[in-house]
Amino acid sequence: GLLVALFITYRKPRQYDLEKILAAEPETVELNLNHIWVALLAIAVALGLQLMTNSIVLGALAGFIIFTCGGVIKFRESQDAFTQGVRMMSLIGFIMISAAGFAAVMKETHGVESLVQSVSGMMAGHKGLAAFLMLLVGLLITMGIGSSFSTVPIIATIYVPLCIHLGFSPMATIALVGTAGALGDAGSPASDSTLGPTSGLNADGQHDHIWDSVVPTFIHYNIPLIIFGWIAAMVL
Repeated sequence: GLLVALFITYRKPRQYDLEKILAAEPETVELNLNHIWVALLAIAVALGLQLMTNSIVLGALAGFIIFTCGGVIKFRESQDAFTQGVRMMSLIGFIMISAAGFAAVMKETHGVESLVQSVSGMMAGHKGLAAFLMLLVGLLITMGIGSSFSTVPIIATIYVPLCIHLGFSPMATIALVGTAGALGDAGSPASDSTLGPTSGLNADGQHDHIWDSVVPTFIHYNIPLIIFGWIAAMVL
């Protein structure tokens, strides 16, 4: 999928509005070696605190304080920098909140169970069709939730007994559950796989989240995942 995107789909160079780029980041920027060392320290401290305390907020706050105390961000400009960061992340926050609400509704109404049960009635005795439909259901569920880590515990409790009933091996069951969770994670508008690139690439306001992050990732990552996930389920 990556090679197809590089050499076929997006081989043609993209034209950007240079005025917007220069407005977001002026071309004549002098690098300060001290600022680079402060930035590396801030990254290390932020990551270390996040891992030790399991708190992204505490790590980000420590990194921001180091940036300010190190002179990378002037103290009188710190409020503007913080506000710009919040504004950039507001869309991501809104999408993740919406996805969390969707996941909560799916869990409380037992929508996942009913969806899988309706599919299972159509695939009795057809392992190839069953594998494909389970992958498709996993894709639909994860696209709404936005995280494979949150989806796997939901679908595993349903898929494992279903796979045993249909005669899939343990390895094939693992392949189905893992691939079903990864499918939606790759192409969901609420996934960190698409939100992360958008937050960085849209610094100049010329990157569309759906058409420039979600759709390309969905096409070039999910199609190979479905193909090889299905093959793994049938061969293992």
